[in-house]
Amino acid sequence: MAVLKVAAAQAQCATGLVERNLARHLAAVDEARAKGVDVLVFPELSLTGYVDAPDLLELARPAHSRELARLAEAAGPMTVAVGFIEEGPAAQFYTAQAVLGRGEVLHVHRKVNLAGYGRLEETKHFARGQEIGTVPVTSQWQAAVLICADVWNPALPWLAAVQGATLLLVPAASSLDAVAPEFDNPDGWDLVLRHTALVHGLPVVFANHCGTSGNARFWGGSRIVDADGRECARASAEPALVVAEVDYDSVRRARTRLPTLRDADPRLVRAALERLP
Repeated sequence: MAVLKVAAAQAQCATGLVERNLARHLAAVDEARAKGVDVLVFPELSLTGYVDAPDLLELARPAHSRELARLAEAAGPMTVAVGFIEEGPAAQFYTAQAVLGRGEVLHVHRKVNLAGYGRLEETKHFARGQEIGTVPVTSQWQAAVLICADVWNPALPWLAAVQGATLLLVPAASSLDAVAPEFDNPDGWDLVLRHTALVHGLPVVFANHCGTSGNARFWGGSRIVDADGRECARASAEPALVVAEVDYDSVRRARTRLPTLRDADPRLVRAALERLP
């Protein structure tokens, strides 16, 4: 399948109310299926809402939880990425995104670059993920997940690309004033998403929250960016399903014109890292 129909489910999640959020997820899955969507992405921590001080013992679930199993069944042939608080081995808790398809959990990404700056205190609550992986969507399309601040660490999109990713799923919980009053989060995201797509020839599906939660004011702006860094579709500040098509041939052309991936040279990078004190 050379052309994929991808979608971002921009949502106003009910803070801490998993059952209410699950119902909204199932409705969005139904809407996406009716529109012929192949890959659907929900925001970071979409099942719980983004909670400043989460009750981990109450909100955390294992990857084989009832809620994820129900969403995997509802997804049918679609690939669906859902945000949740994962309870992993040894009672460690992660900001995680489950990639669901064919009735099962295909992959779980645990956030690597936890936000512990400005008004963000994820480092107080969550363990740090240790891996960047990929998951096959079709024989051509290989998806990687990077959660919110993961994308702002330039090494992580690069790692996804050199491991074979041809589609990047970016669930986020980006709010106004989260970093600093003078820091323009929406414009910053525009730069980061377009740069990531352009440099790596890597289409991006960005799914953000909208509305308010506690003191957070989520600005929405979910979008789809093609392999040339061009925006295909964008949401405003309201709940929406943002849909666009991405073409594998455009990935091939982009990576031929700008061979960043060909010239990445991971061995050089590894040797340089090994020389660091």
